[in-house]
Amino acid sequence: MKRILILCEGQTEESFVNDILNPHLVTYQRWAVPILAVTKRTATGSHRGGIVSYDKMRHDIIKLLRDSDARCVTTMIDYYGLPADFPGKAIVQGQSPHERVAALERALADDISDRRFYPFLMLHEFEALLFSAPDILKEHLRPSNPQRLFGSIAQFATPEEINDGPDTHPAARITRSKPDYSKRIDGILIAKAIGLATMRERCPHFDQWVGYLETC
Repeated sequence: MKRILILCEGQTEESFVNDILNPHLVTYQRWAVPILAVTKRTATGSHRGGIVSYDKMRHDIIKLLRDSDARCVTTMIDYYGLPADFPGKAIVQGQSPHERVAALERALADDISDRRFYPFLMLHEFEALLFSAPDILKEHLRPSNPQRLFGSIAQFATPEEINDGPDTHPAARITRSKPDYSKRIDGILIAKAIGLATMRERCPHFDQWVGYLETC
């Protein structure tokens, strides 16, 4: 079984890897190990979950690459809300979402400069995957005003393109419809109901990453 190390933004991504990705990857003789990003280090230990600076994220990636038994190292980090010091962020503008995220992934790969490293940024965030099946999302959230959840999404070719405005990014749409939405609990339940195949079909950038994991 080939080991893949995935630096994850938080516990939701960790659960996604364990509960949804690994049952699929095991059929390809691969097993992904999710590692939570370190937010800060203190005398009493490390605090994990979330990306607060690129410097800390880079430190985590380099540390994972020191594991010579790992087949490859990758990331599962939201494009939305990347820290200001992320490589290339200050100059990437004007292109389509897919072009912007590809440019930032290239900048990250160039900065890490290791053939076993494959950067992946989620467009625009984890919750975009949940819009792969609007009917299932609606069934779980039971929004009193579906327009607030789905309004204007018809203009986007894929769920990954739902914009990153502060009030219109996927997570904001969901929390407006369900204020007590738990990303770690509800998000994973909805993702399981949708299934990996549907998410891959509707989200090409995500599909490309899973395809890499199958063959790295």
